[in-house]
Amino acid sequence: MSRFLNSRFQGIDAYTPGEQPKDMVYVKLNTNESPYPPSPEVIGAITAEEVKLLKLYPDPEAKILKEKIANLYGVTSKNVFVSNGSDDILNFAFMAFCGDGKVADFPDITYGFYKVFADLHNVKYNALPLKYDFTIDIEKYFNANGMVVIANPNAPTGIALTVDEVESIVANNKDNVVLIDEAYIDFGGESCYKLTEKYDNLLVVQTFSKSRSMAGARLGFAIASEGIIEDLEKIKYSTNPYNINRLTMVAGEAAIDSNEYYMDNCKKICETREYTTTELEKLGFEVIPSKANFVFAKHGAIDGEKIYEELKANGVLVRHFTAERICQYNRITIGTKEQMDIMLDKLKNIIRG
Repeated sequence: MSRFLNSRFQGIDAYTPGEQPKDMVYVKLNTNESPYPPSPEVIGAITAEEVKLLKLYPDPEAKILKEKIANLYGVTSKNVFVSNGSDDILNFAFMAFCGDGKVADFPDITYGFYKVFADLHNVKYNALPLKYDFTIDIEKYFNANGMVVIANPNAPTGIALTVDEVESIVANNKDNVVLIDEAYIDFGGESCYKLTEKYDNLLVVQTFSKSRSMAGARLGFAIASEGIIEDLEKIKYSTNPYNINRLTMVAGEAAIDSNEYYMDNCKKICETREYTTTELEKLGFEVIPSKANFVFAKHGAIDGEKIYEELKANGVLVRHFTAERICQYNRITIGTKEQMDIMLDKLKNIIRG
């Protein structure tokens, strides 16, 4: 850290991304990426002609992409916001809807970036404890004093709220924005975006990184009332109006056009998730029921960090967390069945000692 950094930022604990080591070839099950490539339509959309057009700025309004998303979800373009990954939207939301005495409420065990964004923007927050079974106590979020942020399904647990539960939170926060982060919704959860027609305080955020195999492209979108979308656009145009590059925009349009391909992949991932859960339980693991493209598991007899380290040494990456309540768990991304079988075989050897 240099002596020039603004003192306001010196104490921030920055977000730690999942490992991307290059020292060997790994079975990579640590960052919840899709094991399947983008659709043929997406690959075909990145043509030499499109690359030549990189000399020009992209459309800051992303009109075509917004229209395609709006048509897929049955809303209008004025209800859609697009940006450079869903993290970008989360960042804008903390800027737009916190401060002025308003705090942020989110679970104590959830996506780590929420706390980072709160600290970055000098926003006070309440990290509300999950219940003993890692479920969210929805009544803790009623009548909040600021923005409510909930990942649904939650990460790293994979547990999802129902639409009715989400609605009860939204209905009991009429003067606050309720942000529902649906990064993993396509793997078994039920999206609440239709509630945006009824509630003007609901902001639903999704990403192309997980179910649409575009983690490397950086593209996210949100659905909300026209007023909230206008607020986010104001923040975007005050920071970087060209925040989606031309190739990502073209790829995103093609991904929406080939949505069936991705939904079929999600079904495969869900089937592999159930298979993996069953096999882990046979090995003595406790696995939290998941509606995401990962499982959260701990072994009754072997330390969680040891499992993580042994797997890494044997060419398999999973995600380990050090917080006291979850330090015995590892989050395991669901890859192909072949990848999961490799991981399971390595686990069998670790358990045998």
